[in-house]
Amino acid sequence: MRVVVALGGNALLRRGQPMTAENQRGNVRAAAPGLAALAGEHQLVLSHGNGPQVGLLALQAAAYADVEPFPLDVLGAQTEGMIGYVLEQELGNVMPEQVPLATILTMVEVSPSDPAFGNPTKFVGPTYDRATADAMTATRGWVFRPDGDHWRRVVPSPEPLRIFEIRPIRWLLEHGVVVICAGGGGVPTMFSSGNTLAGVEAVIDKDLASELLAREIAADVFVMATDVDAVYTDWGTAQQRALTKVTPAELRSRSFPVGSMGPKVEAACRFVERTGRRAAIGALTEINEIVDGSAGTQVVPG
Repeated sequence: MRVVVALGGNALLRRGQPMTAENQRGNVRAAAPGLAALAGEHQLVLSHGNGPQVGLLALQAAAYADVEPFPLDVLGAQTEGMIGYVLEQELGNVMPEQVPLATILTMVEVSPSDPAFGNPTKFVGPTYDRATADAMTATRGWVFRPDGDHWRRVVPSPEPLRIFEIRPIRWLLEHGVVVICAGGGGVPTMFSSGNTLAGVEAVIDKDLASELLAREIAADVFVMATDVDAVYTDWGTAQQRALTKVTPAELRSRSFPVGSMGPKVEAACRFVERTGRRAAIGALTEINEIVDGSAGTQVVPG
């Protein structure tokens, strides 16, 4: 099968972990054997989140007052290279030498009229207490929203419309390459006057961009690997229940948090509705069982 696996930013950097290069590499190293086993049986395409990494780079840049901080599209491109490098290296250490890997810097088109620019919802960066978040709003103009018991910065997350590098991605797949692409949802770009491409201050949701990628390359299965083992109803309560096998209609009849599980559920529903094929959401530690259909939340046609 051709399998697209979207690695959540929180699967690569666990909640509460210091955002060090060592921690991120350690998490990728732990995930690499399972992903390598998957690549041994199926044609594998990887995408990944970058919310924690982009937020950290933005924070580091803002601390240097002598130079204007890099915009989010540039930080997105930086994290595509950074995370792709670690994924390639750790996967290459456990995969047969003859299996090629490649990371593709991926630009994704968004619309300048997307309503997301007036309603930022995408979490980036570390968590803060309320007082620190309020102080950063006053000094830097950043927008914050609650994330569990803490506060995190939110930025616009416009809809992905087109993947500009889709032709080279398909070419690499046809030649047996394990491809890493659309990292962090891709670099958000739009056409300005004169039909000129330009970056934009936003972060595209990686699950929605990965769903577009999965459709564009005719994937058989689309998996979103995160740090929870399934989609739950009544999450965080005594009544919480894992959903194992559901249809898009069943998922759409329920509500899920916009800043966390909501985009994953929406992406899964879109893929199944538009292709008639299977999507799944679950823990990265169970990636092979999820692809086999025996773990996670399996989203199937009605």
